[in-house]
Amino acid sequence: MRIGLIGAGRIGGTLAELAVGHGHDVVVSNSRGPQTLADLIAQLGEHAVAGTAEQAAAAGDIVVVTIPLKNYQQVPVAELAGKTVIDTNNYYPGRDGQFPELDDGSTTSSELLAAHLPGSHVVKAFNTIFFKDLASQGEPAGTPGRRALPIAGDDAGAKTTVAGLIGEFGFDVVDVGPLAEGYRFQPGTPAYNIRLDAAALTEALSQAGS
Repeated sequence: MRIGLIGAGRIGGTLAELAVGHGHDVVVSNSRGPQTLADLIAQLGEHAVAGTAEQAAAAGDIVVVTIPLKNYQQVPVAELAGKTVIDTNNYYPGRDGQFPELDDGSTTSSELLAAHLPGSHVVKAFNTIFFKDLASQGEPAGTPGRRALPIAGDDAGAKTTVAGLIGEFGFDVVDVGPLAEGYRFQPGTPAYNIRLDAAALTEALSQAGS
């Protein structure tokens, strides 16, 4: 599988490393241009190349959007039509500025991206885990206490694909439901940035907004 990454920060770089380590090819991009990614590509090896955001979007069988939320409208649209898009983003008003529709709860950050990408299948994932934990806490399936990560999305097939990738990387998955339910694991909720197994995560997700 080829995975495109729009964003090459800590989560993006970690996901690229995990993908290559599990036999996938990656196309990595950032906002500053492919030439600024030489060190990361050298670290990742022969299964990684740098490109523009448009090239990463066009090349990926799955494409990860891992950029500050405030820049979501810069994500290429046409190249992502029909594709599964993983959204790792979180809303941080101090960084992103105020989004009234997020502040009043009328929508969620991943639904904003999905509205920008009407032809894509957006799945919210990988937003609740610190990059160092993502790199180090993966364990084989069936390991007692294996950490679980939540996902949300409106397309069942896309969620199955993303769940398979998360499983490869060493984590169980809790499917929270449609994309609108992504509020259950946004910053400030009981499920955010804490190590929980599937049962404990399910309980934490149920507490969101209560």
